[in-house]
Order: sequence, then structure tokens, then C-alpha cells
Amino acid sequence: MSNAQTEDEITLFEKDMKEFWIQFKISYSTEQINQTSALRDLCKETIEALSAKWSKKLKEEDLMIDKIQECNNEILQQSKYIAEKEEQLTEIKSKLNQEEEQQKNLTDSIQELKEELMKKMEIKSSKSEAAKEKVERVSKIKTLFKERLGLEMRRIHDEQLQFIFRHIDHKDPDKPYMFTLSINEQGDYEVTSCTPPLDCIADLQLKLRETNNFSAFVANIRKAFTALSYKQSA
Repeated sequence: MSNAQTEDEITLFEKDMKEFWIQFKISYSTEQINQTSALRDLCKETIEALSAKWSKKLKEEDLMIDKIQECNNEILQQSKYIAEKEEQLTEIKSKLNQEEEQQKNLTDSIQELKEELMKKMEIKSSKSEAAKEKVERVSKIKTLFKERLGLEMRRIHDEQLQFIFRHIDHKDPDKPYMFTLSINEQGDYEVTSCTPPLDCIADLQLKLRETNNFSAFVANIRKAFTALSYKQSA
């Protein structure tokens, strides 16, 4: 009987232990499930929070990249604009340098022309003075020629002198024999007309230029007119 009671107690103990383990497992499993669910929810929330944060960060980075790209494009446009302006500035500088060179050449040319003109004016002035002296010398002997050679001198157009001889033709003492004398651009005597014409006028003119003996020139022309008059009367 004692053995039967012991067996019953053991059976009851085993039963109690079995129920304890069942309850323990149930309790442990429920707690584990709750903890797992809580951990899963926490992970989910964390992941969602991180996703939202990184999504926002990525959007900000995308905006930043777009802004950087926009800035790069603007810098590229500015660089292109600056390059074009620098090219235009270089071209303008080149044109200015060319214009300065042309201005310098023009100034030099004008200076050379001025100097050349001054030289010509000095030469012309010198020739004019020489011509004036010759005219004055001719005028001084006008009276002498008129008295001794029956010569009359007149100043006509273009600063020319007309020489009129009379008392050459003994049949007609008042008949005029004349020639016109001027001073050319070279400052030399030049016979521009002779009436009646003399064949020797060119030789007499050349001799006058060589000797500058005006009195002898006039006397030789009178002799030529006289010889021509005698020839025509013969």
C-alpha cells in the first residue's frame, strides 16, 4: 500500500512537472513572440525613419547636384562669354595698333611733305628773288636803251617785258621791230615772241643764258633786226 501511494505521488509529481513545463513553454513562447514583434516593429520604425531620412538626404543631394550642374553650366557660359570678349578685345587692340601705326606713318608722311614743300618754297623764293633782280636790272637800263638804241620797253601780262625797236628801217623809222622776254620757272631768260621772226633768236637766247650779258643780248637783237631790214629792202 505504501508502494502504491508512492507511485501515485510520483505520477502526480510528473503530471505537475509536465503542466509546469507546458505553462513555462507557453509563457516563454508568448514573451518571445511579444519581444520579437516589438523588436520587429522597432526595426520597421527605425528602417522607415532611416529611409525617410536618407530619402530626404538623397533628394537634397539631387537638388544640390542639379544646383551644382546649373552653376557649372552658368560658369561655362560665362567662360565662353569672357573668351568671346577677350577675342573681341584682342581684335580691337590689334586694330588700334594698326591705326596708331597708320597714324604714325601718316604723320611722318605729312612731315616729309611739309619739309619738301618748305624746300620747294625756299627754292621758289630764291628763284623769285633772282627773277626780281633780273627784272629790276632790265628796268634800270630801260632809259639807256631808249635813248641810245631807240628802244621802248613795256611790262605786259604774266610779268613779261616787251621790247620795241624803232629807227631801224630807214624808209619807215617808226616801224616797230619787237620781241617779248620772260623768266621761266627755272629762272632763265626765255624769248616768247619775236616780230618779225629772226632765225638767230634761239642762238642769241642760249648765249644770254650762258653769259647773263643782257645788254649785249639786246644789242645783238637790234643788229639782227637791222640786218633783216637791209636784206628786205635790197
